[in-house]
Amino acid sequence: MMPAEHARRLNRQDYKTLSLAALGGALEFYDFIIFVFFAAAIGQLFFPADIPEWLRQLQTFGIFAAGYLARPLGGLIMAHFGDSQGRKKMFSLSILLMALPTLAMGLLPTYASVGIAAPILLLLLRVLQGAAIGGEVPGAWVFVAEHVPENRVGFACGTLTSGLTFGILLGSLVATLIATTLSAQAVLDIGWRIPFLLGGGFGLLAMYLRRWLHETPVFTQMKQRKALSDELPLKTVVLRHKQAVVVSMLLTWLLSAGIVVVLLMAPALLQKLHGLPAAMTLQANSLATVMLIIGCIIAGALVDRIGASTTLIIGSLLLAMSSWAFFHIAAQAPAWLFIAYAIAGLCLGAVGVVPFIMVRAFPPEVRFSGISFSYNVAYAIFGGLTPIALTLMLKLSPMAPAWYVLALAVMGLLVGCWLRGEGAKQTLLQQVSQQ
Repeated sequence: MMPAEHARRLNRQDYKTLSLAALGGALEFYDFIIFVFFAAAIGQLFFPADIPEWLRQLQTFGIFAAGYLARPLGGLIMAHFGDSQGRKKMFSLSILLMALPTLAMGLLPTYASVGIAAPILLLLLRVLQGAAIGGEVPGAWVFVAEHVPENRVGFACGTLTSGLTFGILLGSLVATLIATTLSAQAVLDIGWRIPFLLGGGFGLLAMYLRRWLHETPVFTQMKQRKALSDELPLKTVVLRHKQAVVVSMLLTWLLSAGIVVVLLMAPALLQKLHGLPAAMTLQANSLATVMLIIGCIIAGALVDRIGASTTLIIGSLLLAMSSWAFFHIAAQAPAWLFIAYAIAGLCLGAVGVVPFIMVRAFPPEVRFSGISFSYNVAYAIFGGLTPIALTLMLKLSPMAPAWYVLALAVMGLLVGCWLRGEGAKQTLLQQVSQQ
């Protein structure tokens, strides 16, 4: 492409691509996360009535966790074909693999009807969901980054990340609506099926809309030049791009653990540790999620103006201060909870810079595989271990969440400084440092 193409403004087609990618990503995240909001009902319906409650919870969340464990394998398989056969094909396949299992979950017979087959079928569908989300997130980042002009990639990645976050908010709102409009028995009878049926239906609609998208210009040009990777893309990533993998995994740790602690775990932690009302913490959490959506877009826009490393440095400093203040205010001055949580959510939006750095870290011929390997493996490890680590740390201090996020923010600051300081010396760092 010509330099003028690199520097042009976003046009109507770019906004269409961004909108459809963000919509599909939001619906996929909704489908993936809605399970946890109805875990109690699912546990009652899909396991024997006479087992201990702790065992029921363990089995239910074990099925939920299976989705995370399936992410790396599903993501790598789809990334392989995304690098060799085309981004668009895998981008459409991932949403189909999410929509159909979600729809099927809403139609599953319960343990009372088919016995042990019920939880087995639920587990299989959950694994398919995990495989789908493992391909969707890296594929979406690559797809939008390769469509928009060079000087708008940060904004595109930040906007898409905000769309994924909106899926979590949508799941929370749907769950809240069903819980407040239906009785507990009605939720068990039919209510729990509604969000899955909605998610599956909307997912199929999003897949239909994605048929109007075009293959990325970057992949099309590589195919025309016969510049696609000659060997297994994953092999190339592991052997020749170790530095990019390490940077991407560290930043995925910041992204995944930050969202898990500040967004997903905080309401329950505040209720348990400080006795705050559930309604109050959940309302504040919804506000923080909205602010995170805004923060991701702001971070992406800043990347295009001041560079990725500078944005990461500033964002990490703000995240450290705001999260520390949030957890302390929740403990000592809960009257200020909403303001503190909103600011923390906005500053957590600094993670919107992460996909830009990962996109720039790998060359186009192995970009999908590089991001998928780094992101999904790191997310499976850190997303899964963070709740366990935090539970153990809480035995030492009730401020463990604040210390944990602070440590991650310091790591993000150090990575940002390293990227900036080494930018003139190596290809990877040249691509992500401030221009």
